[in-house]
Amino acid sequence: MSTLLLRRHSVLPGFNLALGFTLLYLALIVLIPLSSAFLKTFTLTWEQFWAAVTTERVVASYKLSFGAALIGASVNAVFGLLVAWVLVRYSFPGKRIVDALVDLPFALPTAVAGIALTGIYAQNGWIGRWLAEFGIKAAFSPLGVVIALTFIGLPFVVRTVQPVLEDLEPELEEAAASLGASRWQTFRRVIFPAIVPALLTGFALAFARAVGEYGSVIFIAGNLPMKTEITPLLIITKLEQYDYVGATALAVVMLVVSFLLLFVINLLQWWASRRGAKLR
Repeated sequence: MSTLLLRRHSVLPGFNLALGFTLLYLALIVLIPLSSAFLKTFTLTWEQFWAAVTTERVVASYKLSFGAALIGASVNAVFGLLVAWVLVRYSFPGKRIVDALVDLPFALPTAVAGIALTGIYAQNGWIGRWLAEFGIKAAFSPLGVVIALTFIGLPFVVRTVQPVLEDLEPELEEAAASLGASRWQTFRRVIFPAIVPALLTGFALAFARAVGEYGSVIFIAGNLPMKTEITPLLIITKLEQYDYVGATALAVVMLVVSFLLLFVINLLQWWASRRGAKLR
């Protein structure tokens, strides 16, 4: 009986064959390469591994990578919500162009983004020249890293929050207004609680993307050890110095962080789906 039901509900013909190819593909493309990084670290003792991932230079790269990613994701959470709100709630000339520009960091090669940001924020650039008058150095400083990570993370917040705003029932706002709520009270007590799960998911996605960013950052950061050197760049540096064990140890740390972020993102999406089901 169970076999009959399985055959009846199988969408693709040859379910077992399709499942086998799927698992094989995932193993070859994802699992085996990632597992090799963990297996490489098994050649180290715990003391050697801990020493490799906690040197002063490595810790400085952690602080910059995770700190800049956190700041960039926080900025995107605020302004990404604003951009999504404008795109959903207002009609204006060129709206479709603005909506398409949001996806530009997705399509733009990271090296091109890095060169463009460096040209603009360098001391002789359009914006960098103006900032220099106030004593602010954007390019080749930690601020440049934050700018690059903010640039590449914006679409994640906008595209996560935008569908939720579009699906939000206008009757909820009308009911709040009929009960005497001001616009700010309506946003704070009706709209914002409904978009919080999507906003947190977008924040987590932007943060996860920023932690592993390399291409756009190396151009604008300056890449000075202990100052503007991010962890992905330090991994490349160790590989160039034939320190494969040290590079692998750092890669494992980044992998563990990525898995944790993936778990958090899935947890937020599960929470959002349950919350949406309750609201319906």
